[in-house]
Amino acid sequence: MKTLLLLRHGKSDWDADFDHDHDRPLAKRGRKAANKMGRFLADVGQVPDRILCSTAVRAVQTLEHARRGGAWEAPVRTSEVLYEAGADGLLAEIQREADTTTTLMLVGHEPTWSDLLSRLIGGGEIRFPTAAAARVDLDVLQWREAAHGKGQLIWLIPPRLVG
Repeated sequence: MKTLLLLRHGKSDWDADFDHDHDRPLAKRGRKAANKMGRFLADVGQVPDRILCSTAVRAVQTLEHARRGGAWEAPVRTSEVLYEAGADGLLAEIQREADTTTTLMLVGHEPTWSDLLSRLIGGGEIRFPTAAAARVDLDVLQWREAAHGKGQLIWLIPPRLVG
């Protein structure tokens, strides 16, 4: 069994000075929510072994605040794929993960997170709020076996439910 954690970036600051969507930073509310979610993940023992993060500024900042909030560390790899790809592109990234990783976290964006989550669990309409985290258990022994329909949604928690 492999565990996949999905973390959506926090609220971004639309009033900030940025040239491209990729460079849009987090708002104060987004930073606080990311910190809170990092602490939540640590409190429930769901700290990743490895992290794959979008290269977008708001995703990288979300990860930084989550790690700081939860006082956890794991090797991080950033990938443009998490910014641009759809669910199939993300699945391909997941399948490339080393089998020594038990819990993999992806940090990225909507609407791809809802789509990926829905496909992994075999369907359904998913609403994935900003800074929310989801845990999906995959009934596989190796990451390359990950496929749509092989996952079970264990939880999807928005930051407003975390104390």
